[in-house]
Amino acid sequence: MGPVEHTLFAFMFGLTACGLVGSAMELISGRRLAFVEPYVSPAHILRSLVATACAGPLMFANEALDAWRQGRISAPALISCGCTATIWALVLGVALLDIASKAGILLGSADFSA
Repeated sequence: MGPVEHTLFAFMFGLTACGLVGSAMELISGRRLAFVEPYVSPAHILRSLVATACAGPLMFANEALDAWRQGRISAPALISCGCTATIWALVLGVALLDIASKAGILLGSADFSA
């Protein structure tokens, strides 16, 4: 694969992971995904960080769409938010692929013979 295919694969991987995590969080809590309780809480910093890192692009897109519908941001600002969420999903995909690659190498080098 070339660099374009690698980039597209990382983006799709990040978008899929974001969608799965975001949907699971919405199903468990019964609330719309956003940067509010119960997803982001100062009392649970680590949980909030993980939730924001994994489902952040969807949270950001939801918040931007709400702001646009209420007239708080303009169409160019909405497009900017969409670009930011896209780049965030790409970076998430790259990070998750790197973690999976390193985990695969570590697990592949282990000797499980009896």
